[in-house]
Amino acid sequence: MAIVEKTEYKGQPVIILKRSDQDRFPFSFGLSKARLILEAIDDIKKFVKENEETKEKE
Repeated sequence: MAIVEKTEYKGQPVIILKRSDQDRFPFSFGLSKARLILEAIDDIKKFVKENEETKEKE
């Protein structure tokens, strides 16, 4: 389960996604990229599904 944190960078809202509290390389992005992710969410889900299936077959 992802850990979600909200913060600011130079006065702009940022969201941070972590795998754990000790995650050394969290994934962070602002509002513009969040909107882009939402626009592409179906393609991202399809990408994950296709690649999980491929990985499980190996």
